[in-house]
Amino acid sequence: MIEDDVISSMRNHEPRASSSCAACKFLKRRCTPNCIFAPYFRSDEPKKFAKVHKVFGASNVSKILIEVPEEQREDTVNSLAYEAEARLRDPVYGCIGAIALLQRKMVELQVDLAIARARLARYAANSPPLLNDHGSMIPSFAEFPACGGLVDSFSQNSSDTMNDFSQFPYIF
Repeated sequence: MIEDDVISSMRNHEPRASSSCAACKFLKRRCTPNCIFAPYFRSDEPKKFAKVHKVFGASNVSKILIEVPEEQREDTVNSLAYEAEARLRDPVYGCIGAIALLQRKMVELQVDLAIARARLARYAANSPPLLNDHGSMIPSFAEFPACGGLVDSFSQNSSDTMNDFSQFPYIF
């Protein structure tokens, strides 16, 4: 009997002696030992359930949790909480708006990287060999496997590459 209580409280992430879960506190009802919300909406996280309830409703969340296998419920609740927070911040697009913003930033960074590579290739093609502190030559890009074709690919299309990025000022 005691072992069952210990295992149950470990599975539910908190001891259930007299504390109601955040959902039952929010809904102002008595929290039962078999409460579907208790393992996932701890009493010390009331805002988590409030956001999920505001977007999805307690009845819908309960139905979702009943349909999902028990081993996937925690991930389901975390997904619902993330989507609810995103919907409250951006009611039209929700988490899709955040994804679109990150994709736009990724495209901007890819353009910045292409510009930097073009400048680096132009600089490497136009500069004399560099010497390090010991008087020996610094290895060229071709000696590094990750950069082997970098200079060649830009030197073949150098006029095209420069035309593509002519709108950006050079820092050299």
